[in-house]
Amino acid sequence: MLEVTIYSFSYKKGIPEDTTGNGGGFVFDCRAIHNPGRYEEYKSQTGLDEPVITFLEEDGEIETFLASVYPLTDMSVKRYMERGFSNLMIAFGCTGGQHRSVYCAQHLAEYIHIHYPVRIELIHREQYISQTFEPVL
Repeated sequence: MLEVTIYSFSYKKGIPEDTTGNGGGFVFDCRAIHNPGRYEEYKSQTGLDEPVITFLEEDGEIETFLASVYPLTDMSVKRYMERGFSNLMIAFGCTGGQHRSVYCAQHLAEYIHIHYPVRIELIHREQYISQTFEPVL
């Protein structure tokens, strides 16, 4: 069964290492998206907090960004499943690994969980938060 590992991370601390040995996947740079971290009211929050989510969604850039990410990852998840691959890594980076990358990683994990019977390990590295999505068969 395919396991998809999805990271959010800070570029300041480097791209997450693929520990599976597979070496397959994507790294998406979220730094071009309007940064809520530039505003005092969002500095202590993350991309999981409702005010940050609202900020990102009302701005609209993040939805356009993810609309490009979904079809790319769909292609790989489908093909990896067909070929019996065991691991796929997808990572989202931003300046601090707190707002934009967290939002994107969370939303992609939820998207894949809804559409594919795969195990997902979601790791918000800089936030020390992880979540596992077991496949819905």
